[in-house]
Amino acid sequence: MKLHELRDNAGATKSRKRVGRGPGSGKGKTAGRGIKGQKSRSGVAINGYEGGQMPLYQRLPKRGFNKPNRKSYAVVNLGLIQKFIDAGKIDAGQAITEDALIASGLVRRKLDGVRILAKGEFSAKATIEVTGASKSAVAAVEAAGGALKVTTAGADA
Repeated sequence: MKLHELRDNAGATKSRKRVGRGPGSGKGKTAGRGIKGQKSRSGVAINGYEGGQMPLYQRLPKRGFNKPNRKSYAVVNLGLIQKFIDAGKIDAGQAITEDALIASGLVRRKLDGVRILAKGEFSAKATIEVTGASKSAVAAVEAAGGALKVTTAGADA
C-alpha cells in the first residue's frame, strides 16, 4: 500500500449538497427553503422550536424555587487547610482569616464569604475566622485544640 492509494471506505464520506446553483440541480433559486419569511433568510435558527409541537422545555415539569438573592459561599474543606499548613503556605500560629486563605491561593475569591466543611483530617492547633462553618467542622477544629469563629450571625447551619 502506498500513500496515494489510501481511500476512505465506499459510502463513508458524502459530498455536501450545493444549493442555489440553477434550476437543473433541483435545488436552485430558493434552495429548498420555500418562499419568503423568517426561515428563508440566512442567519436564522429558531432554537427550541419543534414545528408547532409543544417544545421539550415546556413539556417537562417545573419544580421547586430558586431564591434570586441566595448567598453563594466559597467552600473549603478542613483537610485542604491542613495540607496548606503542612506545606507552609498558611501560618497556623496566626489567626487564619478569609484574606489569609485567599493570599495562600486556597480560595480564589470570597463571593459572599468562606464556609468551612469538615471533610479530611485536621490536626493543627489554629484559630480560624470565617463567615460560615458546619457544626462538624467546628467540632473537628476544637478537638484539635483550636478555635473556629463564625463572624456572621446566622451563617452556621
